Amino acid sequence: MVKTLHHYIGGQRVEGTSGRYGDVFNPATGELSARVPLASADEASRAVAVADKAFATWRDTPPLHRARVLFRFKALLDQHLEELAELVSAEHGKVISDARGSVIRGMEVVEFACGAPHLLKGGFSENVGTNVDSHSMRQPLGVCVGITPFNFPAMVPMWMFPLSIVCGNTFILKTSEKVPSTALRLAELLSEAGLPDGVLNVLNGDREAVDTLLTHPGVAAVSFVGSTPIAEHIYQTASSHGKRVQALGGAKNHMVVMPDADMDQAADALIGAAYGSAGERCMAISVAVAVGDQTADALVERLAPRVENLRIGPGTDPAAEMGPLVTGEHRDRVKDYVDLGVAEGARLLVDGRDRTIDGHENGFFLGGCLFDRVSTDMRIYQEEIFGPVLCVVRVPDFETALRMVNDHELGNGTAIFTRDGDTARTYASRVQVGMVGINVPIPVPMAFHSFGGWKRSLFGDIHVHGMEGIHFYTKLKTITSRWPQGIRSGADFHMPIMK
Repeated sequence: MVKTLHHYIGGQRVEGTSGRYGDVFNPATGELSARVPLASADEASRAVAVADKAFATWRDTPPLHRARVLFRFKALLDQHLEELAELVSAEHGKVISDARGSVIRGMEVVEFACGAPHLLKGGFSENVGTNVDSHSMRQPLGVCVGITPFNFPAMVPMWMFPLSIVCGNTFILKTSEKVPSTALRLAELLSEAGLPDGVLNVLNGDREAVDTLLTHPGVAAVSFVGSTPIAEHIYQTASSHGKRVQALGGAKNHMVVMPDADMDQAADALIGAAYGSAGERCMAISVAVAVGDQTADALVERLAPRVENLRIGPGTDPAAEMGPLVTGEHRDRVKDYVDLGVAEGARLLVDGRDRTIDGHENGFFLGGCLFDRVSTDMRIYQEEIFGPVLCVVRVPDFETALRMVNDHELGNGTAIFTRDGDTARTYASRVQVGMVGINVPIPVPMAFHSFGGWKRSLFGDIHVHGMEGIHFYTKLKTITSRWPQGIRSGADFHMPIMK
Protein backbone atom coordinates (compact mmCIF):
# COMPACT_ATOMS: atom_id res chain seq x y z
CA MET A 1 0.00 0.00 0.00
CA VAL A 2 1.31 3.45 -0.92
CA LYS A 3 1.48 5.69 2.14
CA THR A 4 0.46 9.34 2.19
CA LEU A 5 2.84 11.78 3.85
CA HIS A 6 2.00 15.09 5.48
CA HIS A 7 3.34 18.53 6.30
CA TYR A 8 4.75 19.27 9.77
CA ILE A 9 3.32 22.54 11.03
CA GLY A 10 3.08 23.84 14.58
CA GLY A 11 4.65 20.74 16.11
CA GLN A 12 2.45 18.13 14.45
CA ARG A 13 1.82 16.37 11.16
CA VAL A 14 -0.81 18.19 9.14
CA GLU A 15 -2.70 16.73 6.20
CA GLY A 16 -2.48 18.58 2.90
CA THR A 17 -5.65 20.27 1.67
CA SER A 18 -4.68 21.35 -1.86
CA GLY A 19 -5.75 18.06 -3.44
CA ARG A 20 -2.45 17.93 -5.33
CA TYR A 21 0.18 15.28 -4.67
CA GLY A 22 3.65 14.34 -5.84
CA ASP A 23 4.97 10.82 -6.26
CA VAL A 24 7.85 9.45 -4.18
CA PHE A 25 9.69 6.42 -5.60
CA ASN A 26 12.04 3.75 -4.36
CA PRO A 27 14.90 4.35 -6.82
CA ALA A 28 16.23 0.81 -6.47
CA THR A 29 12.98 -0.83 -7.57
CA GLY A 30 11.21 1.93 -9.47
CA GLU A 31 8.14 1.36 -7.32
CA LEU A 32 5.89 4.12 -6.05
CA SER A 33 6.46 4.26 -2.28
CA ALA A 34 4.51 7.33 -1.13
CA ARG A 35 2.42 10.31 -2.10
CA VAL A 36 3.39 13.70 -0.76
CA PRO A 37 1.00 16.69 -0.58
CA LEU A 38 1.92 19.76 -2.59
CA ALA A 39 1.01 22.83 -0.59
CA SER A 40 -1.19 25.56 -1.98
CA ALA A 41 -0.46 29.26 -1.58
CA ASP A 42 -2.95 29.39 1.29
CA GLU A 43 -1.24 26.50 3.07
CA ALA A 44 2.16 28.16 2.65
CA SER A 45 0.77 31.40 4.06
CA ARG A 46 -0.66 29.55 7.06
CA ALA A 47 2.76 28.03 7.73
CA VAL A 48 4.25 31.55 7.76
CA ALA A 49 1.57 32.68 10.22
CA VAL A 50 2.35 29.77 12.56
CA ALA A 51 6.09 30.48 12.39
CA ASP A 52 5.55 34.19 12.95
CA LYS A 53 3.46 33.54 16.05
CA ALA A 54 6.15 31.26 17.46
CA PHE A 55 8.85 33.87 16.75
CA ALA A 56 7.37 36.32 19.26
CA THR A 57 8.35 34.01 22.12
CA TRP A 58 11.32 32.12 20.66
CA ARG A 59 13.30 35.27 19.88
CA ASP A 60 13.30 36.16 23.60
CA THR A 61 14.40 32.68 24.70
CA PRO A 62 17.99 32.94 26.00
CA PRO A 63 20.59 31.58 23.57
CA LEU A 64 21.76 29.12 26.23
CA HIS A 65 18.28 27.60 26.40
CA ARG A 66 18.07 27.39 22.61
CA ALA A 67 21.45 25.67 22.55
CA ARG A 68 20.30 23.12 25.13
CA VAL A 69 17.48 22.10 22.80
CA LEU A 70 20.07 21.46 20.09
CA PHE A 71 22.27 19.50 22.50
CA ARG A 72 19.30 17.18 23.12
CA PHE A 73 18.60 17.08 19.37
CA LYS A 74 22.19 16.03 18.68
CA ALA A 75 21.86 13.19 21.19
CA LEU A 76 18.68 12.01 19.43
CA LEU A 77 20.44 12.19 16.06
CA ASP A 78 23.14 9.90 17.42
CA GLN A 79 20.50 7.44 18.60
CA HIS A 80 18.59 7.51 15.30
CA LEU A 81 21.55 7.68 12.91
CA GLU A 82 20.88 4.35 11.22
CA GLU A 83 17.17 5.10 10.87
CA LEU A 84 17.92 8.43 9.20
CA ALA A 85 20.51 6.87 6.89
CA GLU A 86 17.97 4.26 5.81
CA LEU A 87 15.37 6.97 5.09
CA VAL A 88 17.88 8.88 2.97
CA SER A 89 18.86 5.75 1.04
CA ALA A 90 15.26 4.59 0.53
CA GLU A 91 14.17 7.79 -1.20
CA HIS A 92 17.40 9.07 -2.75
CA GLY A 93 19.04 5.75 -3.61
CA LYS A 94 22.57 6.39 -2.31
CA VAL A 95 24.32 3.53 -0.57
CA ILE A 96 23.89 3.30 3.20
CA SER A 97 27.50 4.18 4.00
CA ASP A 98 27.24 7.36 1.93
CA ALA A 99 23.84 8.19 3.42
CA ARG A 100 25.22 7.70 6.93
CA GLY A 101 28.15 9.99 6.16
CA SER A 102 25.86 12.71 4.85
CA VAL A 103 23.78 12.62 8.05
CA ILE A 104 26.95 12.87 10.13
CA ARG A 105 28.12 15.91 8.16
CA GLY A 106 24.78 17.56 8.94
CA MET A 107 25.14 16.65 12.61
CA GLU A 108 28.45 18.52 12.67
CA VAL A 109 26.56 21.75 11.95
CA VAL A 110 24.24 20.97 14.88
CA GLU A 111 27.35 20.58 17.07
CA PHE A 112 28.62 23.96 15.86
CA ALA A 113 25.24 25.58 16.52
CA CYS A 114 25.34 24.35 20.12
CA GLY A 115 27.97 27.05 20.68
CA ALA A 116 25.40 29.81 20.16
CA PRO A 117 25.99 31.54 23.53
CA HIS A 118 29.56 32.21 22.38
CA LEU A 119 28.83 32.66 18.66
CA LEU A 120 26.21 35.34 19.32
CA LYS A 121 28.39 37.45 21.59
CA GLY A 122 28.68 41.06 20.56
CA GLY A 123 31.55 43.51 21.05
CA PHE A 124 32.03 46.28 23.62
CA SER A 125 34.16 49.42 23.61
CA GLU A 126 34.44 51.50 26.75
CA ASN A 127 34.85 55.27 26.60
CA VAL A 128 34.71 55.73 22.83
CA GLY A 129 34.17 59.36 23.81
CA THR A 130 34.11 61.04 27.19
CA ASN A 131 31.73 58.92 29.31
CA VAL A 132 30.37 57.28 26.13
CA ASP A 133 30.37 53.50 25.58
CA SER A 134 29.45 51.42 22.51
CA HIS A 135 28.39 47.81 22.23
CA SER A 136 26.97 45.59 19.50
CA MET A 137 24.56 42.67 19.45
CA ARG A 138 23.31 40.21 16.88
CA GLN A 139 19.53 39.79 16.80
CA PRO A 140 17.29 37.34 14.89
CA LEU A 141 15.60 38.23 11.63
CA GLY A 142 12.17 36.60 11.99
CA VAL A 143 10.67 33.83 9.86
CA CYS A 144 13.33 32.21 7.67
CA VAL A 145 12.84 29.75 4.82
CA GLY A 146 15.07 26.95 3.56
CA ILE A 147 14.54 25.36 0.14
CA THR A 148 16.64 22.21 -0.21
CA PRO A 149 17.52 19.75 -3.01
CA PHE A 150 16.91 16.02 -3.41
CA ASN A 151 20.52 14.88 -3.18
CA PHE A 152 21.09 15.49 0.55
CA PRO A 153 17.77 15.13 2.40
CA ALA A 154 19.42 15.40 5.84
CA MET A 155 22.71 17.24 5.40
CA VAL A 156 21.63 20.34 3.49
CA PRO A 157 18.58 21.07 5.70
CA MET A 158 20.91 20.78 8.70
CA TRP A 159 23.19 23.34 7.09
CA MET A 160 20.30 25.75 7.57
CA PHE A 161 17.70 25.24 10.28
CA PRO A 162 19.96 24.51 13.31
CA LEU A 163 21.81 27.82 12.89
CA SER A 164 18.64 29.72 12.09
CA ILE A 165 16.68 28.55 15.12
CA VAL A 166 19.60 28.78 17.56
CA CYS A 167 19.95 32.43 16.49
CA GLY A 168 16.33 32.99 17.58
CA ASN A 169 14.52 32.74 14.25
CA THR A 170 11.69 30.43 13.33
CA PHE A 171 12.03 28.32 10.21
CA ILE A 172 10.02 26.82 7.34
CA LEU A 173 11.81 24.00 5.53
CA LYS A 174 10.57 23.36 1.98
CA THR A 175 12.34 20.10 1.28
CA SER A 176 12.45 18.40 -2.11
CA GLU A 177 9.18 16.64 -2.85
CA LYS A 178 11.24 13.72 -4.18
CA VAL A 179 12.73 12.93 -0.72
CA PRO A 180 10.33 14.26 1.95
CA SER A 181 10.51 11.64 4.73
CA THR A 182 13.87 12.55 6.25
CA ALA A 183 12.94 16.18 6.90
CA LEU A 184 9.69 15.14 8.56
CA ARG A 185 11.57 12.79 10.87
CA LEU A 186 14.13 15.49 11.75
CA ALA A 187 11.28 17.81 12.71
CA GLU A 188 9.78 15.15 14.96
CA LEU A 189 13.12 14.59 16.68
CA LEU A 190 13.50 18.32 17.31
CA SER A 191 10.06 18.42 18.90
CA GLU A 192 11.11 15.47 21.06
CA ALA A 193 14.21 17.47 22.04
CA GLY A 194 11.95 20.21 23.40
CA LEU A 195 11.71 22.69 20.53
CA PRO A 196 8.52 24.74 20.97
CA ASP A 197 5.74 24.18 18.47
CA GLY A 198 5.98 26.32 15.34
CA VAL A 199 9.71 27.07 15.55
CA LEU A 200 10.56 24.49 12.86
CA ASN A 201 7.96 23.65 10.22
CA VAL A 202 8.24 21.35 7.19
CA LEU A 203 6.20 22.27 4.15
CA ASN A 204 6.02 19.97 1.14
CA GLY A 205 5.33 21.51 -2.23
CA ASP A 206 6.36 22.65 -5.66
CA ARG A 207 6.66 26.03 -7.35
CA GLU A 208 3.33 27.32 -6.02
CA ALA A 209 4.50 26.96 -2.41
CA VAL A 210 8.01 28.24 -3.22
CA ASP A 211 6.85 31.39 -4.98
CA THR A 212 4.45 32.12 -2.14
CA LEU A 213 7.28 31.93 0.38
CA LEU A 214 9.61 34.02 -1.80
CA THR A 215 7.13 36.88 -1.99
CA HIS A 216 5.38 36.65 1.38
CA PRO A 217 5.86 39.81 3.47
CA GLY A 218 6.15 37.72 6.62
CA VAL A 219 9.33 35.98 5.44
CA ALA A 220 12.63 37.69 6.34
CA ALA A 221 15.27 35.48 4.70
CA VAL A 222 15.61 32.61 2.23
CA SER A 223 18.34 29.96 1.95
CA PHE A 224 18.50 27.77 -1.14
CA VAL A 225 20.65 24.99 -2.57
CA GLY A 226 19.99 23.64 -6.06
CA SER A 227 20.64 24.27 -9.74
CA THR A 228 21.95 27.58 -11.07
CA PRO A 229 18.81 28.59 -13.05
CA ILE A 230 16.60 28.03 -10.00
CA ALA A 231 19.11 29.70 -7.68
CA GLU A 232 19.04 32.79 -9.88
CA HIS A 233 15.22 32.80 -9.86
CA ILE A 234 15.16 32.41 -6.06
CA TYR A 235 17.65 35.24 -5.59
CA GLN A 236 16.01 37.68 -7.98
CA THR A 237 12.48 37.04 -6.74
CA ALA A 238 13.14 37.01 -3.00
CA SER A 239 15.61 39.91 -2.99
CA SER A 240 13.24 42.04 -5.05
CA HIS A 241 10.73 41.51 -2.24
CA GLY A 242 13.16 42.80 0.37
CA LYS A 243 14.46 39.50 1.73
CA ARG A 244 17.98 38.47 2.63
CA VAL A 245 18.98 35.64 0.28
CA GLN A 246 21.73 33.06 -0.05
CA ALA A 247 21.13 30.91 -3.14
CA LEU A 248 23.71 28.25 -3.93
CA GLY A 249 23.62 27.05 -7.52
CA GLY A 250 25.20 24.37 -9.66
CA ALA A 251 28.76 23.26 -10.23
CA LYS A 252 31.21 21.92 -12.76
CA ASN A 253 34.06 20.93 -10.50
CA HIS A 254 37.50 20.41 -12.07
CA MET A 255 40.32 18.31 -10.66
CA VAL A 256 43.68 19.29 -12.13
CA VAL A 257 46.17 16.42 -12.22
CA MET A 258 49.79 17.51 -12.61
CA PRO A 259 52.48 15.24 -14.13
CA ASP A 260 54.19 14.87 -10.73
CA ALA A 261 51.04 13.68 -8.97
CA ASP A 262 50.73 10.21 -7.47
CA MET A 263 48.63 8.68 -10.26
CA ASP A 264 47.23 5.89 -8.12
CA GLN A 265 46.16 8.40 -5.49
CA ALA A 266 44.63 10.64 -8.16
CA ALA A 267 42.70 7.73 -9.68
CA ASP A 268 41.40 6.68 -6.26
CA ALA A 269 40.26 10.25 -5.64
CA LEU A 270 38.50 10.53 -8.99
CA ILE A 271 36.64 7.24 -8.63
CA GLY A 272 35.16 8.29 -5.31
CA ALA A 273 34.58 11.94 -6.18
CA ALA A 274 33.05 11.36 -9.62
CA TYR A 275 30.95 8.25 -8.97
CA GLY A 276 30.12 8.39 -5.28
CA SER A 277 26.40 9.08 -4.73
CA ALA A 278 26.01 8.38 -8.47
CA GLY A 279 27.54 11.79 -9.16
CA GLU A 280 24.52 13.51 -7.59
CA ARG A 281 26.62 15.91 -5.52
CA CYS A 282 27.21 19.61 -6.06
CA MET A 283 30.82 18.92 -5.03
CA ALA A 284 31.30 15.90 -7.31
CA ILE A 285 34.33 16.04 -9.61
CA SER A 286 32.95 15.88 -13.14
CA VAL A 287 36.03 17.11 -15.05
CA ALA A 288 39.55 15.68 -14.74
CA VAL A 289 42.05 18.12 -16.23
CA ALA A 290 45.15 16.12 -17.15
CA VAL A 291 48.26 18.24 -17.72
CA GLY A 292 50.13 16.56 -20.57
CA ASP A 293 49.23 13.54 -22.70
CA GLN A 294 51.40 11.22 -20.62
CA THR A 295 49.47 12.25 -17.51
CA ALA A 296 46.15 11.71 -19.30
CA ASP A 297 47.18 8.29 -20.62
CA ALA A 298 48.36 7.15 -17.19
CA LEU A 299 45.17 8.41 -15.58
CA VAL A 300 42.80 6.88 -18.14
CA GLU A 301 44.65 3.57 -17.96
CA ARG A 302 43.89 3.40 -14.25
CA LEU A 303 40.35 4.80 -14.40
CA ALA A 304 38.74 2.84 -17.23
CA PRO A 305 38.79 -0.66 -15.69
CA ARG A 306 37.66 0.64 -12.33
CA VAL A 307 34.72 2.53 -13.82
CA GLU A 308 33.81 -0.54 -15.85
CA ASN A 309 33.82 -2.68 -12.70
CA LEU A 310 32.05 -0.35 -10.29
CA ARG A 311 29.90 -2.40 -7.92
CA ILE A 312 26.41 -1.03 -8.54
CA GLY A 313 23.33 -2.07 -6.60
CA PRO A 314 20.57 -0.99 -4.23
CA GLY A 315 21.62 1.24 -1.37
CA THR A 316 20.90 -1.54 1.10
CA ASP A 317 23.56 -3.78 -0.47
CA PRO A 318 26.66 -3.42 1.75
CA ALA A 319 28.89 -4.36 -1.19
CA ALA A 320 27.52 -1.63 -3.48
CA GLU A 321 29.76 1.33 -4.29
CA MET A 322 27.09 3.22 -6.23
CA GLY A 323 23.30 3.13 -6.10
CA PRO A 324 20.60 4.22 -8.55
CA LEU A 325 19.75 7.75 -9.56
CA VAL A 326 16.87 9.45 -7.78
CA THR A 327 14.18 9.13 -10.49
CA GLY A 328 13.71 7.58 -13.90
CA GLU A 329 13.35 11.05 -15.36
CA HIS A 330 16.71 12.13 -14.00
CA ARG A 331 18.39 8.91 -15.15
CA ASP A 332 17.09 9.52 -18.67
CA ARG A 333 18.35 13.09 -18.59
CA VAL A 334 21.85 11.88 -17.71
CA LYS A 335 21.71 9.25 -20.49
CA ASP A 336 20.77 12.03 -22.93
CA TYR A 337 23.95 13.87 -21.95
CA VAL A 338 26.00 10.76 -22.67
CA ASP A 339 24.32 10.50 -26.08
CA LEU A 340 25.15 14.15 -26.64
CA GLY A 341 28.81 13.66 -25.71
CA VAL A 342 29.14 10.89 -28.28
CA ALA A 343 27.49 13.11 -30.90
CA GLU A 344 29.82 15.98 -30.01
CA GLY A 345 32.86 13.80 -30.73
CA ALA A 346 34.15 12.96 -27.28
CA ARG A 347 35.61 9.48 -26.90
CA LEU A 348 33.36 7.31 -24.68
CA LEU A 349 35.73 4.88 -23.00
CA VAL A 350 33.20 3.35 -20.62
CA ASP A 351 29.51 3.27 -21.51
CA GLY A 352 27.14 2.63 -18.62
CA ARG A 353 23.91 3.56 -20.38
CA ASP A 354 22.55 0.01 -20.62
CA ARG A 355 23.58 -1.17 -17.16
CA THR A 356 20.89 -3.24 -15.43
CA ILE A 357 20.94 -4.89 -12.01
CA ASP A 358 19.64 -8.43 -11.58
CA GLY A 359 16.49 -8.41 -9.51
CA HIS A 360 16.17 -4.63 -9.87
CA GLU A 361 15.48 -4.32 -13.58
CA ASN A 362 12.97 -1.50 -13.00
CA GLY A 363 15.29 0.51 -10.78
CA PHE A 364 16.75 3.81 -11.92
CA PHE A 365 20.27 2.49 -12.44
CA LEU A 366 22.97 3.80 -14.71
CA GLY A 367 26.51 2.54 -14.98
CA GLY A 368 29.54 4.77 -14.67
CA CYS A 369 30.48 6.62 -17.86
CA LEU A 370 33.97 7.88 -18.75
CA PHE A 371 34.77 10.29 -21.59
CA ASP A 372 38.24 11.13 -22.87
CA ARG A 373 39.36 13.94 -25.20
CA VAL A 374 36.57 16.27 -24.15
CA SER A 375 36.93 19.89 -25.31
CA THR A 376 35.64 23.07 -23.70
CA ASP A 377 33.20 23.81 -26.53
CA MET A 378 31.20 20.65 -25.77
CA ARG A 379 28.01 20.88 -23.75
CA ILE A 380 29.05 17.87 -21.66
CA TYR A 381 31.93 20.07 -20.47
CA GLN A 382 29.99 23.29 -20.09
CA GLU A 383 26.83 22.06 -18.34
CA GLU A 384 26.21 20.33 -15.02
CA ILE A 385 25.21 16.72 -15.72
CA PHE A 386 24.66 15.64 -12.10
CA GLY A 387 25.24 11.97 -12.75
CA PRO A 388 28.00 9.32 -12.88
CA VAL A 389 29.79 10.87 -15.86
CA LEU A 390 33.47 11.92 -15.77
CA CYS A 391 35.05 13.95 -18.56
CA VAL A 392 38.83 13.92 -19.11
CA VAL A 393 40.20 17.09 -20.71
CA ARG A 394 43.80 17.16 -21.90
CA VAL A 395 45.80 20.39 -21.62
CA PRO A 396 49.48 21.09 -22.36
CA ASP A 397 50.48 22.97 -19.20
CA PHE A 398 49.49 24.38 -15.82
CA GLU A 399 48.60 27.86 -17.10
CA THR A 400 46.14 26.42 -19.63
CA ALA A 401 44.54 24.31 -16.91
CA LEU A 402 44.18 27.29 -14.58
CA ARG A 403 42.77 29.51 -17.33
CA MET A 404 40.23 26.86 -18.30
CA VAL A 405 38.94 26.50 -14.75
CA ASN A 406 38.73 30.27 -14.33
CA ASP A 407 36.90 30.72 -17.62
CA HIS A 408 34.05 28.41 -16.63
CA GLU A 409 30.93 30.26 -15.50
CA LEU A 410 30.55 28.04 -12.42
CA GLY A 411 33.00 28.22 -9.52
CA ASN A 412 31.81 25.93 -6.75
CA GLY A 413 34.71 23.58 -5.95
CA THR A 414 37.99 22.45 -7.46
CA ALA A 415 41.04 20.36 -6.60
CA ILE A 416 44.63 19.97 -7.70
CA PHE A 417 46.77 16.86 -7.28
CA THR A 418 50.51 17.52 -7.20
CA ARG A 419 53.59 16.92 -5.08
CA ASP A 420 54.88 20.45 -5.69
CA GLY A 421 54.06 23.01 -3.00
CA ASP A 422 54.67 26.03 -5.23
CA THR A 423 52.26 24.75 -7.88
CA ALA A 424 49.62 23.98 -5.26
CA ARG A 425 49.99 27.36 -3.57
CA THR A 426 49.80 29.22 -6.88
CA TYR A 427 46.69 27.31 -7.89
CA ALA A 428 44.95 27.92 -4.58
CA SER A 429 45.75 31.63 -4.77
CA ARG A 430 44.81 32.28 -8.40
CA VAL A 431 41.88 29.95 -9.07
CA GLN A 432 38.50 31.70 -9.16
CA VAL A 433 36.58 29.09 -7.22
CA GLY A 434 35.06 29.21 -3.75
CA MET A 435 36.35 25.92 -2.30
CA VAL A 436 39.74 24.42 -3.15
CA GLY A 437 41.29 21.05 -2.35
CA ILE A 438 45.00 20.26 -2.52
CA ASN A 439 45.29 16.49 -2.90
CA VAL A 440 41.75 16.45 -1.46
CA PRO A 441 39.13 15.72 -4.14
CA ILE A 442 35.96 16.95 -2.39
CA PRO A 443 36.95 19.99 -0.28
CA VAL A 444 33.69 20.41 1.66
CA PRO A 445 34.55 22.66 4.64
CA MET A 446 33.92 21.52 8.19
CA ALA A 447 30.94 23.03 9.98
CA PHE A 448 33.00 25.72 11.73
CA HIS A 449 34.14 27.04 8.34
CA SER A 450 31.69 28.10 5.62
CA PHE A 451 30.49 26.50 2.39
CA GLY A 452 29.89 28.35 -0.87
CA GLY A 453 31.08 28.90 -4.40
CA TRP A 454 31.91 31.85 -6.62
CA LYS A 455 30.59 33.19 -9.91
CA ARG A 456 27.27 31.63 -10.93
CA SER A 457 27.52 28.99 -8.22
CA LEU A 458 26.36 31.49 -5.58
CA PHE A 459 23.83 34.32 -5.67
CA GLY A 460 24.18 36.55 -2.63
CA ASP A 461 27.22 37.49 -0.58
CA ILE A 462 27.05 35.18 2.43
CA HIS A 463 28.02 31.49 2.48
CA VAL A 464 26.33 28.78 4.55
CA HIS A 465 27.17 27.48 8.03
CA GLY A 466 30.22 28.52 10.05
CA MET A 467 30.34 32.15 11.13
CA GLU A 468 28.96 33.20 7.76
CA GLY A 469 25.83 31.26 8.66
CA ILE A 470 25.53 33.02 12.02
CA HIS A 471 25.83 36.37 10.26
CA PHE A 472 23.26 35.41 7.63
CA TYR A 473 20.61 34.54 10.22
CA THR A 474 21.16 37.62 12.37
CA LYS A 475 21.26 41.37 11.96
CA LEU A 476 23.81 43.58 13.67
CA LYS A 477 22.74 46.33 16.03
CA THR A 478 25.19 48.81 17.60
CA ILE A 479 24.28 50.85 20.68
CA THR A 480 26.11 53.99 21.77
CA SER A 481 25.23 55.19 25.29
CA ARG A 482 26.00 57.99 27.72
CA TRP A 483 24.44 58.35 31.13
CA PRO A 484 23.73 61.88 32.37
CA GLN A 485 25.93 63.21 35.18
CA GLY A 486 23.94 66.32 36.02
CA ILE A 487 25.71 68.52 33.44
CA ARG A 488 23.89 69.85 30.38
CA SER A 489 25.84 71.31 27.50
CA GLY A 490 22.91 72.28 25.26
CA ALA A 491 21.81 70.91 21.94
CA ASP A 492 24.30 70.05 19.17
CA PHE A 493 23.31 70.53 15.53
CA HIS A 494 26.45 69.24 13.85
CA MET A 495 27.39 65.65 13.00
CA PRO A 496 28.08 63.93 16.34
CA ILE A 497 31.76 63.42 17.07
CA MET A 498 33.35 61.84 20.10
CA LYS A 499 35.51 64.13 22.24
